[in-house]
Amino acid sequence: MKFRLIYPKWPKLTQQTEFHLPPHGPVVFAATLPGYVDVDFVDENLESIDFDDPVDLVGISMMLTVQVKRGWAIADAYRARGVKVIFGGIATMLHAEETMAHADAVFLGEAEGRMEEIFADFRQGNLQPCYNFLDDRPDIGLVGTARRSILNRSLYNHKGVQMVDLVHASRGCHFNCYPCAVAYLGGREFRPRPIDKTIAEMEAIDNNRLFLVDNSLAQDTAWEMDLFREMIPLKKKWCCHPIEDKPEVLDLAAQAGAWYVYQAVFDTSDYIRERVKRYHDHGIGVEGTILLGLDSHTEDSIKRLIDFLLDIELDLAEFTVLTPFPHTRAYADLQRQNRIISTDWDDYSADKVVYQPKHMSPERLQELLAYAWDTFYRDESQNIKMAKLFQQVVRKEMADNTFRPRNRELSNQTFGKVQPGR
Repeated sequence: MKFRLIYPKWPKLTQQTEFHLPPHGPVVFAATLPGYVDVDFVDENLESIDFDDPVDLVGISMMLTVQVKRGWAIADAYRARGVKVIFGGIATMLHAEETMAHADAVFLGEAEGRMEEIFADFRQGNLQPCYNFLDDRPDIGLVGTARRSILNRSLYNHKGVQMVDLVHASRGCHFNCYPCAVAYLGGREFRPRPIDKTIAEMEAIDNNRLFLVDNSLAQDTAWEMDLFREMIPLKKKWCCHPIEDKPEVLDLAAQAGAWYVYQAVFDTSDYIRERVKRYHDHGIGVEGTILLGLDSHTEDSIKRLIDFLLDIELDLAEFTVLTPFPHTRAYADLQRQNRIISTDWDDYSADKVVYQPKHMSPERLQELLAYAWDTFYRDESQNIKMAKLFQQVVRKEMADNTFRPRNRELSNQTFGKVQPGR
């Protein structure tokens, strides 16, 4: 049977350099499909959908709230043609009730061990409106190697440079951060994959650069260190969310090829200053993820925070405003306080103010978001800072003879010639 899997288009942050990573959710899901399913993947961010091309079943994988209205429109177009549609993915779980109005079926939860049943139901004409496995998570050992063969690899380049491939070593997160829905989606139990399976998947990826998309690697010190030890021989270069702030962990991460981390910067404390310095001391770059608009934020504190970011010499920074996604603590609080001013999901892009901040108007917070981007990149553009970060990884690759330029001439023109050891 022919199954079309679609990843709906979504807008990047207004001030962010636009590039497209190979999506993770669809390739992990594709690995769970029965062998008789012929899957055709369309990433609408880079390809157009041919609605008239015959297909037996359509699956729509939605990661972000800002994708949902487009996902619904795609489903409506297919269903008008008599084609059944099933939804899955993070945003489907966050917007399940609304999505059911546009779907023949919605799937909630993790897909491993579930798809034989669902595709059997479809073939027998017995597709159920909702398959809810949110509270019945599969054995983490069932997670297999993502099916990256469904991707059109040529699409995922930025100025001639191959983008990182996404991979995960664990699910779940014992933290329960205020703006985050992971506690609802994946549970608060940290569930690491068997390290040998994770390493085998990394080794099989034909790309030297990876993004470990785990919510946080800093959840189990012994596991984290074991993972890094096993990664060292791969000579991969990778970025991730936070690494545990211990010298022995950072040292192993650097040996394993850590390139840079996404590190939340939530205040102007000496702890943050020293945390960033420790990353840098181990040769690991830092992209600060900066959330503006918390109830503790005033106009003056936001401006002081931006000055602090420049002072601690972050390699990059990404600024967003607090966005109350469904099933988060932020959503529960702001809804209870009647402070949410928009439920147009197209506005939930993390760069539009959709609630009433505590110490300023929504319009002023929007202005401060623009001020943050403009001020941080005033003296050195985002492209230049990105190029410097790219040069770091090239130096690392050249030092261990793993540098593989996809387009050497274009890379040199864009990023400058990099000499090892400089």
